[in-house]
Amino acid sequence: MPHPPAQPASMLLARTFRAMTDRFHDRLAEHRLEPLRPAHGFVFRYLAANEHPTTVDLAAHLGVSKQAAGKTVAELVEWAYVRREPHPTDRRAQALALTTKGHDYLRLADRLWAELDAEFAALVGDAEFAALRDSLTTYLDHTSTAGIRPVW
Repeated sequence: MPHPPAQPASMLLARTFRAMTDRFHDRLAEHRLEPLRPAHGFVFRYLAANEHPTTVDLAAHLGVSKQAAGKTVAELVEWAYVRREPHPTDRRAQALALTTKGHDYLRLADRLWAELDAEFAALVGDAEFAALRDSLTTYLDHTSTAGIRPVW
């Protein structure tokens, strides 16, 4: 019986990302947190990496309207992951910051992603996994100008 044609690497990467993200969210659900969605993770990462970001900054990063970003921020404020505070240089704006709960979530997320990486490495072998990481890093170093953000 002939083998099916090899899938393009781009499709394999997309499918792998989806499978790992689904597994991540399954594990996250075991912690009985609020109904966090993948977009929330992009917000957490952006807020952790930037000093005094505003909702307008976040909207530009996510590629959504200010209203959509505001709705997401409102959810995260209600769930105590994010707080609004006076902006240090713009009296008209409010800066966004992760709360202790938000930083705790990032540590949990990092641990869950590390577990998924370890499972992947155990399946394909440590050397193969390291080579894959190196290859992906090389590709991104030469082609990517954006940080981690959702593709809508």
